[in-house]
Amino acid sequence: MAAKIEIVPARAAHVRTIARRMRKADRDEVKAASGKSPFEALAYSLRKSSAAWTAMVDGRPEVMFGVGDINILTGVGAPWLLGTDAVEKHYVAFLRHSVSWRDQLLRRYPVLRNFVDDRNRVAIRWLRWLGFTLSDPVQMRGRAFRMFELRTPDV
Repeated sequence: MAAKIEIVPARAAHVRTIARRMRKADRDEVKAASGKSPFEALAYSLRKSSAAWTAMVDGRPEVMFGVGDINILTGVGAPWLLGTDAVEKHYVAFLRHSVSWRDQLLRRYPVLRNFVDDRNRVAIRWLRWLGFTLSDPVQMRGRAFRMFELRTPDV
């Protein structure tokens, strides 16, 4: 039976349950990028976002994602997504939903840009699949990261 996935506005109550079960690649990326724990990273991302959502899988918070302002004058947003192993367990549904998430963010921000840990191969494949371009690796805090970016056609 296929999992029931529902997208709801992200709430602080979702942070702890996702943080406790965050997938290893996301935990490693958060630590390398910011030095924060999974809980701290999710709480910070939620607080700093102009919009954020939680993907509930069979009623359980599994993925939190959103976007923060980089430059509101030029319409540049920083998308982010952190989740549990449910991302890979339900990858077909996740891929299907992620296209509409991307399109929703692009309606708000004509340019989406952020960094991904170069070790996070699943995330890199997913970003490319969504149409993002990725830079060559750059060093940040002693680790290799790639900038990823997507622009609406008219930008």
